[in-house]
Amino acid sequence: MPERGPVKTAHHLAKALHPSPTAIKEAMGEVDGFNAKFAVLITRLVGTMWCAYLFTIIALLGLSPALKPGGEGLIAWIAQTFLQLVLLSVIMVGQNVQSLAADARAANTYSDAEVILDRLDAHTQGGITDILDRLDKMAQILKPAVSTGKSEASGSGKDGA
Repeated sequence: MPERGPVKTAHHLAKALHPSPTAIKEAMGEVDGFNAKFAVLITRLVGTMWCAYLFTIIALLGLSPALKPGGEGLIAWIAQTFLQLVLLSVIMVGQNVQSLAADARAANTYSDAEVILDRLDAHTQGGITDILDRLDKMAQILKPAVSTGKSEASGSGKDGA
């Protein structure tokens, strides 16, 4: 088996940060119905860093009125506007990156399992065929010993009774 290290998330970052229109269209093709397609479209668009940057700009536009007398105040602006708008997209990007890395780990595990099963294939040279042949030889060797051992055990049982 080829030696592989852990799956790095940086490799998947570009795919998660900037999904191509082709990838979005492909994802929308995997679901049926208008509502599902619209939900996939919105999720794919909101879950990008570009959307996080846009939400940051929108939130910063509301900072000035929040700081004016009679405004909502800095704490309320941070909690109600900035965190909700910006963190929504950033969390979605993080989940996308982790999901892509998990998919890569699953693909690696599957290919490793295929290699192991191929090595254990009874039709290939070596592997489990050799083990089964040796077990058959051992069974043939042990068969006479077991049958003579049974007769001696039964004979000794009769003598002791």
